[in-house]
Amino acid sequence: MRPSPLLTVAALASALVGAPAVAQQPALTPNQQLAHEVYKQLIETNSSTMTAGTTGAAQEMAQRYRDAGFPEGDIFLGGVRPDKFNVVLRYHGKGGPGGPKPLLLLAHLDVVEALKTDWSPDLDPFKFLERDGYYYGRGTSDDKAMAAIFVANIIRLKKEGFVPERDIIIALTADEEGGCCNGARWLVANHRELVDAAYVINEGGGGSLRAGKPFINSVQATEKVFGNFTVTARNKGGHSSVPRPDNAIYELSEGLVKFSHFAFPVEFNDVTRAYFERTAAVETPETGAAMRALLKSPNDAAASAIVSRDPRYNSTLRTTCVATMLSGGHAQNALPQTAQVTINCRMLPNTNPADVRAQIVKAIADTGLTVSEAPAARPSAPSPLLAEVMGSIETITKQLFGNIPVIPIMGTGATDSSPFRAIGIPSYGVSGLMGDPEDVRAHGRDERMLVKSFYDGQEFLYRLTKALTTTRTVP
Repeated sequence: MRPSPLLTVAALASALVGAPAVAQQPALTPNQQLAHEVYKQLIETNSSTMTAGTTGAAQEMAQRYRDAGFPEGDIFLGGVRPDKFNVVLRYHGKGGPGGPKPLLLLAHLDVVEALKTDWSPDLDPFKFLERDGYYYGRGTSDDKAMAAIFVANIIRLKKEGFVPERDIIIALTADEEGGCCNGARWLVANHRELVDAAYVINEGGGGSLRAGKPFINSVQATEKVFGNFTVTARNKGGHSSVPRPDNAIYELSEGLVKFSHFAFPVEFNDVTRAYFERTAAVETPETGAAMRALLKSPNDAAASAIVSRDPRYNSTLRTTCVATMLSGGHAQNALPQTAQVTINCRMLPNTNPADVRAQIVKAIADTGLTVSEAPAARPSAPSPLLAEVMGSIETITKQLFGNIPVIPIMGTGATDSSPFRAIGIPSYGVSGLMGDPEDVRAHGRDERMLVKSFYDGQEFLYRLTKALTTTRTVP
Protein backbone atom coordinates (compact mmCIF):
# COMPACT_ATOMS: atom_id res chain seq x y z
CA MET A 1 0.00 0.00 0.00
CA ARG A 2 0.84 3.62 -0.12
CA PRO A 3 0.52 5.90 2.93
CA SER A 4 -1.81 4.53 5.54
CA PRO A 5 -5.46 5.54 5.19
CA LEU A 6 -5.29 6.78 8.76
CA LEU A 7 -3.16 9.64 7.47
CA THR A 8 -6.20 11.11 5.74
CA VAL A 9 -7.97 11.64 9.05
CA ALA A 10 -4.98 12.20 11.29
CA ALA A 11 -5.41 15.92 11.46
CA LEU A 12 -8.85 15.56 13.00
CA ALA A 13 -7.24 14.56 16.25
CA SER A 14 -3.63 15.62 15.86
CA ALA A 15 -3.71 17.82 18.94
CA LEU A 16 -5.74 15.40 20.99
CA VAL A 17 -4.43 11.95 20.21
CA GLY A 18 -2.36 10.34 22.90
CA ALA A 19 -0.71 6.96 22.96
CA PRO A 20 -3.54 4.44 23.22
CA ALA A 21 -3.94 2.89 26.60
CA VAL A 22 -2.71 -0.67 26.60
CA ALA A 23 -5.31 -2.92 28.17
CA GLN A 24 -4.83 -6.56 29.02
CA GLN A 25 -6.14 -8.61 26.10
CA PRO A 26 -8.56 -11.32 27.29
CA ALA A 27 -7.83 -14.94 26.49
CA LEU A 28 -8.34 -15.61 22.81
CA THR A 29 -11.46 -17.35 21.56
CA PRO A 30 -10.96 -20.28 19.16
CA ASN A 31 -11.74 -18.01 16.20
CA GLN A 32 -9.28 -15.39 17.41
CA GLN A 33 -6.67 -18.06 17.99
CA LEU A 34 -7.01 -19.20 14.39
CA ALA A 35 -6.60 -15.63 13.18
CA HIS A 36 -3.52 -15.28 15.39
CA GLU A 37 -1.98 -18.43 13.91
CA VAL A 38 -2.63 -17.35 10.33
CA TYR A 39 -1.32 -13.84 11.07
CA LYS A 40 1.88 -15.21 12.60
CA GLN A 41 2.40 -17.57 9.66
CA LEU A 42 1.99 -14.78 7.14
CA ILE A 43 4.27 -12.35 8.97
CA GLU A 44 7.00 -14.97 9.30
CA THR A 45 6.77 -15.85 5.59
CA ASN A 46 8.92 -13.27 3.86
CA SER A 47 6.92 -11.99 0.89
CA SER A 48 8.93 -8.86 0.10
CA THR A 49 7.78 -7.62 -3.26
CA MET A 50 11.25 -7.08 -4.80
CA THR A 51 13.05 -10.13 -3.46
CA ALA A 52 11.09 -12.98 -1.89
CA GLY A 53 7.77 -12.86 -3.76
CA THR A 54 4.37 -14.10 -2.65
CA THR A 55 4.26 -17.71 -3.78
CA GLY A 56 5.21 -19.20 -0.40
CA ALA A 57 2.49 -17.26 1.40
CA ALA A 58 -0.09 -18.05 -1.29
CA GLN A 59 0.69 -21.76 -1.08
CA GLU A 60 0.36 -21.70 2.70
CA MET A 61 -3.07 -20.10 2.51
CA ALA A 62 -4.18 -22.55 -0.19
CA GLN A 63 -3.19 -25.40 2.15
CA ARG A 64 -5.22 -23.86 4.97
CA TYR A 65 -8.23 -23.81 2.68
CA ARG A 66 -7.69 -27.47 1.80
CA ASP A 67 -7.27 -28.41 5.45
CA ALA A 68 -10.56 -26.66 6.22
CA GLY A 69 -12.35 -28.83 3.65
CA PHE A 70 -12.66 -26.49 0.69
CA PRO A 71 -12.64 -28.42 -2.64
CA GLU A 72 -9.58 -28.10 -4.80
CA GLY A 73 -11.78 -26.86 -7.63
CA ASP A 74 -12.70 -23.78 -5.57
CA ILE A 75 -9.06 -22.79 -5.05
CA PHE A 76 -7.03 -21.03 -7.71
CA LEU A 77 -3.27 -20.76 -7.21
CA GLY A 78 -1.15 -19.09 -9.85
CA GLY A 79 0.35 -16.05 -11.49
CA VAL A 80 2.57 -14.81 -14.30
CA ARG A 81 5.81 -15.63 -12.50
CA PRO A 82 6.67 -18.61 -10.30
CA ASP A 83 7.53 -16.28 -7.41
CA LYS A 84 4.42 -14.08 -7.77
CA PHE A 85 1.48 -16.39 -7.15
CA ASN A 86 -1.98 -15.27 -6.12
CA VAL A 87 -4.53 -17.43 -4.33
CA VAL A 88 -8.26 -17.07 -4.92
CA LEU A 89 -10.97 -18.97 -3.03
CA ARG A 90 -14.67 -19.14 -3.87
CA TYR A 91 -17.12 -19.91 -1.07
CA HIS A 92 -20.38 -20.92 -2.70
CA GLY A 93 -23.69 -19.45 -1.66
CA LYS A 94 -27.31 -20.08 -2.60
CA GLY A 95 -27.29 -17.88 -5.67
CA GLY A 96 -25.53 -20.08 -8.20
CA PRO A 97 -25.33 -19.09 -11.87
CA GLY A 98 -27.70 -16.23 -12.56
CA GLY A 99 -27.88 -15.27 -8.91
CA PRO A 100 -26.52 -12.12 -7.31
CA LYS A 101 -22.90 -11.35 -8.04
CA PRO A 102 -20.35 -12.31 -5.38
CA LEU A 103 -18.75 -10.28 -2.64
CA LEU A 104 -14.99 -10.01 -3.18
CA LEU A 105 -12.71 -9.72 -0.15
CA LEU A 106 -9.34 -8.44 -1.37
CA ALA A 107 -5.97 -8.24 0.38
CA HIS A 108 -2.39 -8.33 -0.84
CA LEU A 109 0.31 -10.70 0.35
CA ASP A 110 3.38 -8.76 -0.76
CA VAL A 111 5.12 -6.37 1.60
CA VAL A 112 7.69 -3.60 1.26
CA GLU A 113 11.30 -4.66 1.76
CA ALA A 114 12.62 -4.58 5.32
CA LEU A 115 16.14 -5.00 6.69
CA LYS A 116 16.72 -6.19 10.24
CA THR A 117 19.47 -3.59 10.57
CA ASP A 118 16.91 -0.84 9.95
CA TRP A 119 14.65 -1.99 12.78
CA SER A 120 15.18 -1.75 16.52
CA PRO A 121 17.88 -4.20 17.69
CA ASP A 122 15.40 -6.44 19.51
CA LEU A 123 12.99 -6.68 16.57
CA ASP A 124 13.14 -8.75 13.40
CA PRO A 125 10.75 -7.65 10.63
CA PHE A 126 10.01 -11.27 9.77
CA LYS A 127 9.48 -12.54 13.31
CA PHE A 128 6.00 -12.12 14.77
CA LEU A 129 6.31 -10.58 18.23
CA GLU A 130 3.69 -9.51 20.75
CA ARG A 131 4.80 -6.83 23.19
CA ASP A 132 3.14 -4.11 25.22
CA GLY A 133 -0.21 -4.57 23.54
CA TYR A 134 1.12 -4.61 19.96
CA TYR A 135 1.94 -7.18 17.29
CA TYR A 136 5.22 -6.33 15.51
CA GLY A 137 6.43 -7.44 12.10
CA ARG A 138 6.56 -6.39 8.46
CA GLY A 139 3.03 -6.46 7.11
CA THR A 140 1.26 -6.33 10.46
CA SER A 141 -0.62 -3.26 9.23
CA ASP A 142 -0.03 -3.39 5.46
CA ASP A 143 -1.69 -5.72 4.57
CA LYS A 144 -1.37 -9.08 6.26
CA ALA A 145 -3.82 -8.23 9.05
CA MET A 146 -6.70 -8.17 6.56
CA ALA A 147 -5.39 -11.22 4.72
CA ALA A 148 -5.19 -13.24 7.95
CA ILE A 149 -8.62 -12.03 9.06
CA PHE A 150 -10.26 -12.97 5.76
CA VAL A 151 -8.75 -16.48 5.85
CA ALA A 152 -9.71 -17.09 9.49
CA ASN A 153 -13.21 -15.70 9.02
CA ILE A 154 -14.02 -17.77 5.94
CA ILE A 155 -12.92 -20.92 7.77
CA ARG A 156 -15.13 -19.86 10.70
CA LEU A 157 -18.12 -19.35 8.39
CA LYS A 158 -17.60 -22.79 6.88
CA LYS A 159 -17.45 -24.43 10.32
CA GLU A 160 -20.66 -22.63 11.28
CA GLY A 161 -22.40 -23.91 8.16
CA PHE A 162 -23.20 -20.40 6.97
CA VAL A 163 -24.77 -20.35 3.50
CA PRO A 164 -24.62 -16.86 1.99
CA GLU A 165 -27.10 -15.50 -0.51
CA ARG A 166 -24.21 -14.71 -2.85
CA ASP A 167 -20.79 -16.33 -3.31
CA ILE A 168 -17.89 -14.97 -1.29
CA ILE A 169 -14.52 -14.66 -3.03
CA ILE A 170 -11.25 -14.10 -1.22
CA ALA A 171 -8.36 -12.94 -3.42
CA LEU A 172 -4.93 -12.68 -1.81
CA THR A 173 -2.66 -11.10 -4.36
CA ALA A 174 0.88 -10.28 -5.41
CA ASP A 175 2.49 -7.03 -6.50
CA GLU A 176 0.34 -4.39 -4.85
CA GLU A 177 3.46 -2.80 -3.42
CA GLY A 178 5.26 -3.31 -6.73
CA GLY A 179 2.43 -1.50 -8.45
CA CYS A 180 2.52 -3.61 -11.57
CA CYS A 181 1.34 -6.61 -13.33
CA ASN A 182 1.25 -9.87 -11.44
CA GLY A 183 -1.53 -9.41 -8.90
CA ALA A 184 -4.96 -7.80 -8.98
CA ARG A 185 -4.45 -6.20 -12.39
CA TRP A 186 -3.39 -9.55 -13.84
CA LEU A 187 -6.41 -11.31 -12.34
CA VAL A 188 -8.79 -8.67 -13.71
CA ALA A 189 -7.19 -8.82 -17.16
CA ASN A 190 -6.73 -12.59 -17.44
CA HIS A 191 -9.09 -14.29 -15.00
CA ARG A 192 -11.95 -11.90 -14.55
CA GLU A 193 -14.32 -14.81 -13.95
CA LEU A 194 -12.44 -15.54 -10.73
CA VAL A 195 -12.84 -12.05 -9.29
CA ASP A 196 -15.96 -10.62 -10.93
CA ALA A 197 -18.11 -9.27 -8.13
CA ALA A 198 -20.91 -6.95 -7.10
CA TYR A 199 -18.45 -5.03 -4.96
CA VAL A 200 -15.08 -5.29 -3.28
CA ILE A 201 -13.96 -4.88 0.33
CA ASN A 202 -10.27 -3.96 0.45
CA GLU A 203 -7.69 -2.01 2.41
CA GLY A 204 -7.45 1.75 2.13
CA GLY A 205 -9.71 2.77 4.99
CA GLY A 206 -9.49 2.31 8.72
CA GLY A 207 -10.25 3.84 12.05
CA SER A 208 -8.63 6.54 14.15
CA LEU A 209 -8.17 6.48 17.90
CA ARG A 210 -8.30 9.53 20.12
CA ALA A 211 -6.99 9.03 23.66
CA GLY A 212 -7.10 5.30 22.97
CA LYS A 213 -10.78 5.26 21.97
CA PRO A 214 -12.35 4.91 18.52
CA PHE A 215 -12.95 8.32 17.02
CA ILE A 216 -13.64 7.86 13.27
CA ASN A 217 -14.14 4.94 10.90
CA SER A 218 -13.18 5.81 7.33
CA VAL A 219 -14.21 4.19 4.05
CA GLN A 220 -12.01 4.71 1.02
CA ALA A 221 -14.29 5.11 -2.00
CA THR A 222 -11.85 6.60 -4.50
CA GLU A 223 -8.14 7.27 -4.82
CA LYS A 224 -5.74 9.51 -6.64
CA VAL A 225 -3.94 8.55 -9.83
CA PHE A 226 -0.14 8.22 -9.78
CA GLY A 227 2.00 9.80 -12.50
CA ASN A 228 5.53 11.17 -13.01
CA PHE A 229 6.84 14.01 -15.14
CA THR A 230 10.47 14.81 -15.91
CA VAL A 231 11.60 18.43 -16.29
CA THR A 232 14.89 18.85 -18.14
CA ALA A 233 17.31 21.72 -18.72
CA ARG A 234 19.89 21.31 -21.50
CA ASN A 235 23.03 23.35 -22.24
CA LYS A 236 26.10 23.08 -24.44
CA GLY A 237 28.26 22.96 -21.31
CA GLY A 238 31.94 23.74 -21.27
CA HIS A 239 34.90 23.95 -18.90
CA SER A 240 34.10 24.88 -15.30
CA SER A 241 37.04 27.31 -15.26
CA VAL A 242 35.10 29.57 -17.65
CA PRO A 243 31.58 29.80 -16.17
CA ARG A 244 28.70 31.53 -17.98
CA PRO A 245 25.30 32.78 -16.83
CA ASP A 246 23.48 30.12 -18.88
CA ASN A 247 23.87 27.17 -16.53
CA ALA A 248 21.54 24.15 -16.79
CA ILE A 249 21.44 23.60 -13.02
CA TYR A 250 20.66 27.25 -12.31
CA GLU A 251 17.94 27.35 -14.94
CA LEU A 252 16.30 24.21 -13.60
CA SER A 253 16.56 25.50 -10.04
CA GLU A 254 14.86 28.77 -10.91
CA GLY A 255 12.03 26.89 -12.59
CA LEU A 256 11.61 24.64 -9.54
CA VAL A 257 11.45 27.60 -7.17
CA LYS A 258 8.60 29.04 -9.25
CA PHE A 259 6.87 25.68 -9.31
CA SER A 260 7.18 25.31 -5.53
CA HIS A 261 4.85 28.31 -5.11
CA PHE A 262 2.18 26.83 -7.37
CA ALA A 263 -0.94 25.05 -6.08
CA PHE A 264 -3.50 23.24 -8.19
CA PRO A 265 -7.09 24.46 -7.79
CA VAL A 266 -9.47 23.03 -5.21
CA GLU A 267 -11.79 20.42 -6.70
CA PHE A 268 -14.40 18.20 -5.08
CA ASN A 269 -15.94 14.92 -6.14
CA ASP A 270 -18.81 13.10 -4.44
CA VAL A 271 -16.46 11.34 -2.04
CA THR A 272 -14.33 14.30 -0.99
CA ARG A 273 -17.40 16.50 -0.69
CA ALA A 274 -18.93 14.02 1.77
CA TYR A 275 -15.58 13.73 3.53
CA PHE A 276 -15.27 17.44 4.21
CA GLU A 277 -18.96 17.81 5.08
CA ARG A 278 -18.64 15.20 7.82
CA THR A 279 -15.16 16.18 8.90
CA ALA A 280 -16.18 19.81 9.41
CA ALA A 281 -18.49 18.69 12.22
CA VAL A 282 -15.62 17.24 14.27
CA GLU A 283 -12.86 19.73 13.44
CA THR A 284 -11.86 22.89 15.32
CA PRO A 285 -14.27 25.80 14.82
CA GLU A 286 -11.86 27.68 12.55
CA THR A 287 -11.01 24.74 10.33
CA GLY A 288 -14.58 23.44 10.28
CA ALA A 289 -15.87 26.84 9.18
CA ALA A 290 -13.21 27.03 6.45
CA MET A 291 -14.19 23.58 5.19
CA ARG A 292 -17.83 24.61 4.95
CA ALA A 293 -16.83 27.81 3.16
CA LEU A 294 -14.79 25.87 0.60
CA LEU A 295 -17.67 23.49 -0.02
CA LYS A 296 -19.79 26.52 -0.91
CA SER A 297 -17.06 28.22 -2.94
CA PRO A 298 -13.98 26.18 -3.98
CA ASN A 299 -12.29 29.43 -5.09
CA ASP A 300 -12.34 30.89 -1.57
CA ALA A 301 -8.61 31.58 -1.17
CA ALA A 302 -8.80 32.44 2.53
CA ALA A 303 -10.66 29.23 3.39
CA SER A 304 -8.30 27.19 1.23
CA ALA A 305 -5.29 28.62 3.06
CA ILE A 306 -6.72 27.55 6.43
CA VAL A 307 -7.67 24.02 5.39
CA SER A 308 -4.46 23.51 3.41
CA ARG A 309 -2.28 24.14 6.46
CA ASP A 310 -2.60 20.43 7.13
CA PRO A 311 -0.75 18.52 4.38
CA ARG A 312 -3.27 15.68 4.53
CA TYR A 313 -6.23 17.96 3.94
CA ASN A 314 -4.28 19.78 1.22
CA SER A 315 -3.73 16.46 -0.57
CA THR A 316 -7.44 15.70 -0.43
CA LEU A 317 -8.47 19.11 -1.77
CA ARG A 318 -6.51 19.06 -5.01
CA THR A 319 -4.10 17.35 -7.37
CA THR A 320 -0.61 17.58 -5.89
CA CYS A 321 2.77 17.40 -7.61
CA VAL A 322 6.12 17.47 -5.85
CA ALA A 323 9.78 17.25 -6.86
CA THR A 324 11.16 13.93 -5.61
CA MET A 325 14.44 13.23 -7.47
CA LEU A 326 17.14 15.56 -8.81
CA SER A 327 20.19 15.01 -11.01
CA GLY A 328 22.55 17.24 -12.95
CA GLY A 329 25.97 17.51 -14.51
CA HIS A 330 28.41 14.89 -15.68
CA ALA A 331 31.77 15.90 -14.18
CA GLN A 332 33.10 17.97 -11.29
CA ASN A 333 35.12 20.19 -13.64
CA ALA A 334 32.56 20.66 -16.40
CA LEU A 335 29.59 22.97 -16.83
CA PRO A 336 26.43 20.88 -16.72
CA GLN A 337 24.96 19.87 -20.05
CA THR A 338 21.84 18.38 -18.52
CA ALA A 339 19.89 18.83 -15.28
CA GLN A 340 16.70 16.92 -14.52
CA VAL A 341 14.06 16.66 -11.84
CA THR A 342 11.33 14.07 -11.36
CA ILE A 343 7.98 15.54 -10.37
CA ASN A 344 5.67 12.98 -8.81
CA CYS A 345 1.97 13.78 -9.17
CA ARG A 346 -1.04 12.39 -7.37
CA MET A 347 -3.89 13.43 -9.60
CA LEU A 348 -7.54 13.61 -8.67
CA PRO A 349 -9.62 10.81 -10.20
CA ASN A 350 -10.69 11.47 -13.79
CA THR A 351 -8.12 14.25 -14.13
CA ASN A 352 -6.55 14.44 -17.58
CA PRO A 353 -2.74 14.08 -17.16
CA ALA A 354 -2.28 16.34 -20.19
CA ASP A 355 -4.02 19.13 -18.27
CA VAL A 356 -1.70 18.54 -15.32
CA ARG A 357 1.31 18.76 -17.63
CA ALA A 358 0.01 22.03 -19.06
CA GLN A 359 -0.27 23.51 -15.58
CA ILE A 360 3.28 22.41 -14.72
CA VAL A 361 4.58 24.09 -17.88
CA LYS A 362 2.68 27.27 -17.03
CA ALA A 363 3.90 27.31 -13.42
CA ILE A 364 7.56 26.85 -14.42
CA ALA A 365 7.19 29.58 -17.04
CA ASP A 366 10.48 28.87 -18.82
CA THR A 367 10.49 27.84 -22.46
CA GLY A 368 14.07 26.65 -22.06
CA LEU A 369 12.88 23.80 -19.84
CA THR A 370 11.18 20.78 -21.34
CA VAL A 371 8.49 18.77 -19.55
CA SER A 372 8.01 15.13 -20.51
CA GLU A 373 4.80 14.02 -22.14
CA ALA A 374 1.88 13.18 -19.90
CA PRO A 375 1.93 9.58 -18.63
CA ALA A 376 -0.86 7.18 -19.47
CA ALA A 377 -3.43 7.41 -16.71
CA ARG A 378 -5.65 4.74 -15.19
CA PRO A 379 -8.48 6.91 -13.97
CA SER A 380 -11.61 5.45 -12.46
CA ALA A 381 -14.82 6.95 -11.21
CA PRO A 382 -15.36 7.04 -7.45
CA SER A 383 -17.31 4.12 -6.06
CA PRO A 384 -20.92 5.08 -5.38
CA LEU A 385 -21.77 5.25 -1.70
CA LEU A 386 -24.27 2.41 -1.97
CA ALA A 387 -26.85 2.33 0.79
CA GLU A 388 -26.53 -1.41 1.38
CA VAL A 389 -22.76 -1.08 1.85
CA MET A 390 -22.57 2.17 3.78
CA GLY A 391 -25.59 1.27 5.88
CA SER A 392 -24.03 -2.02 6.94
CA ILE A 393 -20.72 -0.31 7.73
CA GLU A 394 -22.47 2.33 9.82
CA THR A 395 -24.57 -0.23 11.72
CA ILE A 396 -21.61 -2.46 12.56
CA THR A 397 -19.43 0.53 13.44
CA LYS A 398 -22.02 1.63 15.97
CA GLN A 399 -22.35 -1.91 17.35
CA LEU A 400 -18.62 -2.31 17.94
CA PHE A 401 -17.23 1.19 18.39
CA GLY A 402 -20.09 3.36 19.56
CA ASN A 403 -21.59 6.46 18.00
CA ILE A 404 -18.62 7.56 15.90
CA PRO A 405 -18.85 8.98 12.37
CA VAL A 406 -18.29 6.87 9.28
CA ILE A 407 -16.54 9.12 6.78
CA PRO A 408 -15.86 8.36 3.10
CA ILE A 409 -12.35 9.29 2.03
CA MET A 410 -10.24 9.60 -1.09
CA GLY A 411 -6.97 7.71 -0.81
CA THR A 412 -3.98 9.88 -1.64
CA GLY A 413 -1.86 6.80 -2.28
CA ALA A 414 -2.75 3.76 -4.38
CA THR A 415 -4.43 0.41 -3.74
CA ASP A 416 -5.62 -2.60 -5.68
CA SER A 417 -9.15 -1.19 -5.68
CA SER A 418 -8.19 0.84 -8.75
CA PRO A 419 -8.40 -1.93 -11.39
CA PHE A 420 -11.80 -2.98 -10.08
CA ARG A 421 -13.20 0.55 -10.13
CA ALA A 422 -11.84 0.87 -13.67
CA ILE A 423 -14.14 -1.95 -14.84
CA GLY A 424 -17.13 -0.66 -12.93
CA ILE A 425 -16.96 -2.78 -9.77
CA PRO A 426 -17.49 -0.55 -6.72
CA SER A 427 -14.68 -0.97 -4.23
CA TYR A 428 -14.53 0.13 -0.61
CA GLY A 429 -11.49 0.38 1.63
CA VAL A 430 -12.76 -0.48 5.10
CA SER A 431 -11.35 -2.72 7.79
CA GLY A 432 -12.47 -1.77 11.30
CA LEU A 433 -8.79 -1.78 12.23
CA MET A 434 -8.23 1.15 14.58
CA GLY A 435 -4.93 2.92 15.12
CA ASP A 436 -3.25 6.05 16.35
CA PRO A 437 -2.90 8.38 13.33
CA GLU A 438 0.28 9.81 14.82
CA ASP A 439 1.92 6.36 14.91
CA VAL A 440 1.66 5.11 11.33
CA ARG A 441 4.50 2.66 10.62
CA ALA A 442 3.46 0.93 7.41
CA HIS A 443 6.46 0.63 5.06
CA GLY A 444 8.69 1.85 7.87
CA ARG A 445 10.65 0.94 10.97
CA ASP A 446 9.08 -1.32 13.62
CA GLU A 447 5.74 -1.74 11.87
CA ARG A 448 3.05 -2.77 14.34
CA MET A 449 -0.65 -3.33 15.00
CA LEU A 450 -2.53 -2.96 18.28
CA VAL A 451 -3.52 -6.41 19.52
CA LYS A 452 -7.00 -5.26 20.47
CA SER A 453 -7.46 -3.53 17.11
CA PHE A 454 -6.61 -6.72 15.25
CA TYR A 455 -9.36 -8.71 16.94
CA ASP A 456 -11.83 -5.84 16.77
CA GLY A 457 -11.11 -5.69 13.04
CA GLN A 458 -11.65 -9.43 12.78
CA GLU A 459 -15.10 -9.14 14.33
CA PHE A 460 -15.94 -6.08 12.24
CA LEU A 461 -15.08 -7.82 8.97
CA TYR A 462 -16.84 -11.04 10.04
CA ARG A 463 -20.08 -9.12 10.66
CA LEU A 464 -19.67 -7.05 7.51
CA THR A 465 -19.12 -10.15 5.36
CA LYS A 466 -22.31 -11.72 6.71
CA ALA A 467 -24.27 -8.49 6.37
CA LEU A 468 -23.31 -8.04 2.72
CA THR A 469 -24.20 -11.63 1.81
CA THR A 470 -27.65 -11.91 3.41
CA THR A 471 -31.08 -11.21 1.95
CA ARG A 472 -31.32 -7.88 3.73
CA THR A 473 -28.53 -6.35 1.60
CA VAL A 474 -28.48 -8.54 -1.51
CA PRO A 475 -30.32 -6.79 -4.36
